[in-house]
Amino acid sequence: MAVQQLENYARPEQWAGLDLVDTDVHINLDNLRSLFPYLEARWCDYITESGMGGLASNLYPSNAPNLFLEGSRPDQGPPGSSLELLQQQLLDPWQLQYAILNCTYAVDSVHNDDFAAALARALNRWQLHEWLEQDPRLRGSAVLPLQNPAFAAKEVEWAAQHSQFVQVTVPSRSREPLGRRGFWPIYDAAQRAGLVVGVQAGGLSGNPVTPVGWATYFVEDYVSVPLAFQAQLMSFVAEGVFVQYPELTVATIEGGFSWLPPMMWRFDKDWKGLRREVPWVERPPSEVIRDHVRMTIAPLDRPDTPEFLVEVIDQLLRDDMLMFSTDYPQAHFANSADSLPEGISGDLQTKIMSGNAHATYRLG
Repeated sequence: MAVQQLENYARPEQWAGLDLVDTDVHINLDNLRSLFPYLEARWCDYITESGMGGLASNLYPSNAPNLFLEGSRPDQGPPGSSLELLQQQLLDPWQLQYAILNCTYAVDSVHNDDFAAALARALNRWQLHEWLEQDPRLRGSAVLPLQNPAFAAKEVEWAAQHSQFVQVTVPSRSREPLGRRGFWPIYDAAQRAGLVVGVQAGGLSGNPVTPVGWATYFVEDYVSVPLAFQAQLMSFVAEGVFVQYPELTVATIEGGFSWLPPMMWRFDKDWKGLRREVPWVERPPSEVIRDHVRMTIAPLDRPDTPEFLVEVIDQLLRDDMLMFSTDYPQAHFANSADSLPEGISGDLQTKIMSGNAHATYRLG
């Protein structure tokens, strides 16, 4: 396979010497049959006999134009399905110390709990053997069958036995708010294992993608992505997840961050008048969020006036919340100079590019 080097897609010179960590790198199956070595025979038969073709993510359809970096699509399979391309287009030119993988395969679209659990198990073992064990720079995020929290908790426990896994992921557009107590076995297992819970953009929950129903156009769908993250953070705090699991960290992946300061302000304001309803929330919600939530920076909401975004970052009131990400192979930027907000201090740059991810994921 001829590998195309992406022009201007490499580590900028001013970041020389940093232990650079990319906290959102997407991988994908080349074919559903790639999971057959990791599935029981009955599920292989089930897939074959049903004619199932795959469970691609709906947020970034693999055959859609202009959504992926030019040259990042392998000869066979969708973008994100080639370790060789990942190494030669991202790991090497960016000189990454670590890249944290996220598999956006749509296990959440399956209505059969047992089949969803089997797919998640297979995906995680495929990720371990075909990716994580092939390059020491890679760290993994285990896919969870959110349909059944008991099954999901078992998968968290399995991932905890393998040091290459640093995170477990759930979709932002879930079937119900993630703070609901039925999901707590997942958070109990994650806290005991020291694994981050990553909330990944997307999901096939069956619910409308906007609060007022189904959108007509993709642009509406795409612009509304942060709404799901806002609802999930409110749910985590209001339901008391971080009270019950004080050592738990949640990472929002691919949801932006510029919306967070005004949301926290409104949350604090209304909590003061309604705190009797949630007596376990004993601190302002903004404090809880700052202590427990970390956020990847791509796709970056970049205003024409860079100072505006710097002001938003200052309003977070913490310098440990943001983590560098490229979102490879998705085409959120083609020039590495556009990967980080302009005008932030050198110390904060170092934390975003390296230190915050090392602390969040307990990287060596």
